[in-house]
Amino acid sequence: MKNCKVAPYGSWKSPITSDLIVSETIELGQIALDGNHIYWLEMRPAEGGRYVVVKQGPEGIPVDVTLPPFNVRTRVHEYGGGSYVVAAGTVYFSHFPDQRLYRQGPGEQPQPITPEAAFRYADGVIYGREKMICVREDHTGEGEAVNTLVSIDLEDGDSTVLVSGNDFYSSPRVSPDGHHLAWLTWNHPNMPWDGTELWMGNLGTDGSLYDTRLVAGGSNESIFQPEWSPDGILYFVSDRTGWWNLYCFHDSKIDPLHEMDAEFGAPQWLFKLSTYAFQSAERTILTYAQKGIWYLASLDTETGSFHPIDTPYTSIEYLRASPDCAVFRASSPTEPKSIVRMDLSTFKIDVLRRSSTVAIDPEYLSLPQAIEFPTENGLTAHAFYYAPKNDHFQPPEGEKPPLIVMSHGGPTDAAANRLNLRIQYWTSRGVSVLDVNYGGSTGYGRTYRERLNTNWGIVDVDDCVNGAQYLVNHDHADCDRLAIRGGSAGGYTTLCALTFSNLFRAGASYYGVSDTEALARETHKFESHYLDSLIGPYLERRDLYKERSPIHHVEHLSCPVIFFQGLEDKIVLPNQAEMMVEALQKKGIPVAYVPFEGEQHGFRRSENIKRALDAELYFYAQIFGFVLADPVEPVEIKNL
Repeated sequence: MKNCKVAPYGSWKSPITSDLIVSETIELGQIALDGNHIYWLEMRPAEGGRYVVVKQGPEGIPVDVTLPPFNVRTRVHEYGGGSYVVAAGTVYFSHFPDQRLYRQGPGEQPQPITPEAAFRYADGVIYGREKMICVREDHTGEGEAVNTLVSIDLEDGDSTVLVSGNDFYSSPRVSPDGHHLAWLTWNHPNMPWDGTELWMGNLGTDGSLYDTRLVAGGSNESIFQPEWSPDGILYFVSDRTGWWNLYCFHDSKIDPLHEMDAEFGAPQWLFKLSTYAFQSAERTILTYAQKGIWYLASLDTETGSFHPIDTPYTSIEYLRASPDCAVFRASSPTEPKSIVRMDLSTFKIDVLRRSSTVAIDPEYLSLPQAIEFPTENGLTAHAFYYAPKNDHFQPPEGEKPPLIVMSHGGPTDAAANRLNLRIQYWTSRGVSVLDVNYGGSTGYGRTYRERLNTNWGIVDVDDCVNGAQYLVNHDHADCDRLAIRGGSAGGYTTLCALTFSNLFRAGASYYGVSDTEALARETHKFESHYLDSLIGPYLERRDLYKERSPIHHVEHLSCPVIFFQGLEDKIVLPNQAEMMVEALQKKGIPVAYVPFEGEQHGFRRSENIKRALDAELYFYAQIFGFVLADPVEPVEIKNL
C-alpha cells in the first residue's frame, strides 16, 4: 500500500477533524411545498445553533427567509418540530426566545401574531386564509402544562380552543374542502408509539368543531401521520398488525393499502414527520424501513399496485410530494443528509442542499456493515459495525482495535445507516465503532420495539454488551479497550452498562440519566410517564427505579467515565451528571466533567460540538494509552 505507515490504532492521523465537522456541517429538517417553491429548515452550529427557514424557487437558488435574530424553533414537548408552515408565500413560524408565532410575508419583516404569554405553538395548518389550527402548549398556570388544539385568528392573534381534555394532541389536518378536521390524541402514561387515537370532526362556517368521532386507535395501537388525499379521503399509518402500515378511512370503514412486514411510520419525537405524500388522488409516494434501511416506493391507491423506486439512499425522511416531484431528506453511507428533489416522471434526482460540504476521500471512509448477533433469551439483536479505515496507516502486527459501542437515544429510536462524520472521526483514527439497535429500537416492528417494556436498563445493556462481545469473539476488537458512549437515554444505557456489567473499560455519557427516580419526578410533561412502560409505574415500583439507577450503585462502577452536560437542559437536568461526577470523585475513579453554558438537550453550538468531540478523544487516549497524531485541548481528569 503506497505511503502506508505502521502506527497503533487510535494514533492514525486523520483529515476528519472536529474543526472540519463543525465548520462545514449543518442540520437539515422539516420540508414544506408551496406552489413551485420548496422550503426547508436548517440548524447552523456556526450561528449559535440558529434555525433558519430556507426556500428555493424554479430559479434553483436557495434563499434565507428568516434572517437574524429570528430562530425558528418551538419548544412544544421540548423536542419541537413543526415550527413553521407556509401558505401563498407567507411563512408563519415560532421564534425560539419568546415562543410567539410570527408572520412573514414576501419581502416583509416578521410580525408577531400571538400575544406575549407563556404559550408555545407547533404543527400548524392554515385554514382558509385567515386562521391557523395548531397544537398549543399552555404554561401560564401552576403544575403540568395544558395541551390543546386551537384555532388562531391570523389578524388579531386571538385563540379559540377547539379540542381539549386529553394530555396530548398532534397532527391537526384540514380536509381539502375545509369541512373536516382530523387529529391525533393520547393520554398519560402512553407515548405516541404506544397508543394514540385518530379523531375527526366537522368544521362549521364559524370555525367551530362539532360531531367529533373516533376513527381508529386506542391504548395499544399507535397511529401516525393522518393526511387527507386530494379527493378528501383520510389516510393514516397504524401498527395494528405489529408493523406501521398505511390505511385509509372511507365510507365508514378502514382498509389496509399494502400490508407488509415493514415500517411505514416512525416514533413521533417531533411534529410534522412525514413518511408518505400524495402525488395525486390515485398515487401515493411513500418510504418504509426494513432492518434499519429506508426505501422509496409508489402506491396506486385504487388498484393497490406497489412499485419500489430505486434510489442511492438508505435513509429517507420528511417526504413531501406534488404532481411533478417528491422532495425529501435523504442520506446514505457515502452521502450526508441532503434535501433532495426527485422528478416523478423520470425519477431523476437533484440535490438541493447538503448538510455537509466536506468531501471525504473513500480512503478514509468506513462503510457500515449491518450485523445480527445473538443476545439474551435466544433472541437476535441488530447493529451497524464500522471497522477502522485509513488507507495511509496499518496497525502493528497482531494488534486489535479499540471499540466504541454507541447506544442511541430515545430509547424508542434507532441508529441510522448513513454517513455520520462523528463516527468517521473515530474510525479514521483507528477506532472501530458498533452502533447498536438494541431491543426497543424502531424500524424492526412493534414486537422488537416492545422488548424494552419494563426492561429499560436490562435489555438495552445486554444487547450492547453482547454486541461488543460478538466483535471480540470474532477478533474485531481489543477486549481491554472497549468503551461505550451515548446521549440522553443512550447515556443511561452507557452508565448502566458501566455499572452493572464488567465488559467495558471506559465510557462517555452525554446528558445521560443516572437517577431514574429523579427523571420521573423532574422531567417535562411529554416524558413524565415514559418510564411507566420502560420500568414500571413510579409509585408502585419505586424499588425498580432504585435498583436500575446507576447513582445508587456506584460501588459497582470501577472504570473511568467522562460526562458532557448542557446547563440549560430541561429534559435531563444537570444534577443527573453532577451527582455521578461527585460520587466517582469520592470513590477515586478517573472522571471528567465538561459542562456547557447555554446548551440544552443536545449541543447546537459549533464550539461546544468541537470541544466535546476532542475532549472525548483525549479522554480515551489517556485511558487506553494511545498517542494522538495531532494535539487537542486537554480535559482535566480527576483521580487519573
